[in-house]
Amino acid sequence: MCAIFLMSACHDTETYADQKDRERAAINKFITDQGIKVISESDFKIDTITDVSKKEFVLFSNTGVYMQIVRRGCGEKVKAGETVNVLCRFNEYNLLADSLRLTNNNISYSSLPDKFAVTNTLGTFTASFISGAIMSAYSTTSVPAGWLIPLSYINVGRVTKEGEEIAKVNLIVPHSQGTSYALSNVYPCYYEITYERGI
Repeated sequence: MCAIFLMSACHDTETYADQKDRERAAINKFITDQGIKVISESDFKIDTITDVSKKEFVLFSNTGVYMQIVRRGCGEKVKAGETVNVLCRFNEYNLLADSLRLTNNNISYSSLPDKFAVTNTLGTFTASFISGAIMSAYSTTSVPAGWLIPLSYINVGRVTKEGEEIAKVNLIVPHSQGTSYALSNVYPCYYEITYERGI
């Protein structure tokens, strides 16, 4: 009886490698289903543009994060040596469950965008949440590493005149670059995020 139970338990236990394979399959399915065209970092770095009309996303091979710049945004990039507050609006979709997991684009959070402080140290960004839905939902101040990748390529400003827009990106983020909850449960997320300079 014990041998049968142990064999059954071993068979039902999913390894970390299995979880990563399942994550990769979910990302690939999402890319296929959405008709996304993946471009290389070398192609992206020619002009740092992702053509939204062609559904282009650049894959950062060292992190596994896919990024589409929808709007580069007004203002300036976060400069080397600078620390700024950033306000974000986002939708977070769990790609394994194919569902909206968390958002601050609703009435409950209408006056409360997520806010984090970010520092640029010679091109390396570090950040901590000050307030918002991510901090409340996951009980952490850690900003997902995947959220920081766009900061090298977008402007983080405030709208001061007609025609200006804040930065917006779409991201596919594997668990290793995601929230603490995604990391511990090994699932990928798709994000739609805006970035605005805070006070």
